Amino acid sequence: MPIKNTGTEQLIKDTAKRLIFTEGKLHATTQEIADAAGVNRTALHYYYRSRDLLIAAIFQDAMQDLSQRLNECMTAPESFKTKTENIIALFLRHMIAFPYQETFLVTEINTLGTKLIDNIQSNPVKSYLKEAAEEMEKGTIEKMNPAHFLMNLFSLLSYPLIMAPLYKKLFRLSGKDFKALIDERAKIIIRLLFKSQ
Repeated sequence: MPIKNTGTEQLIKDTAKRLIFTEGKLHATTQEIADAAGVNRTALHYYYRSRDLLIAAIFQDAMQDLSQRLNECMTAPESFKTKTENIIALFLRHMIAFPYQETFLVTEINTLGTKLIDNIQSNPVKSYLKEAAEEMEKGTIEKMNPAHFLMNLFSLLSYPLIMAPLYKKLFRLSGKDFKALIDERAKIIIRLLFKSQ
């Protein structure tokens, strides 16, 4: 049996991510991925026996990468508000660079179930929620179950990006105009979540 070439394996995975996350080809076939990577389909199947295995590998990479970045923001030695601003900036920057990644993640979670998200770390989230509760006691944010604060934050971030094609049509916005609208969201989200002081 030949030795696997990790460079080719990574090329296939990176190409699939580009097609799916950047170009929005959520249903790209193994043939389309192989063609875009410049390899034959037999080579692709050598590294990933099926499209499902390739998709699972891409999903795991994306979740791990996003989780690691968010964890770094949540556990940074910063004020709670600064941590939240950093989460917003990170999320929006990532979503602009990879506009279809969020749709892909949601689709795969709903299609393949929660077995795909077993390795998510909960300690940084618990720490962040504890700080949110402390901020509620200080009166800087509205009192609620801290989980709602985090769900509100992610909803305000992700929903407009998931629905971007609809909003561009509805508001008659070019890609550039929509990006400008999204760039404004960071300050708007902070104003919605934090009481003015």
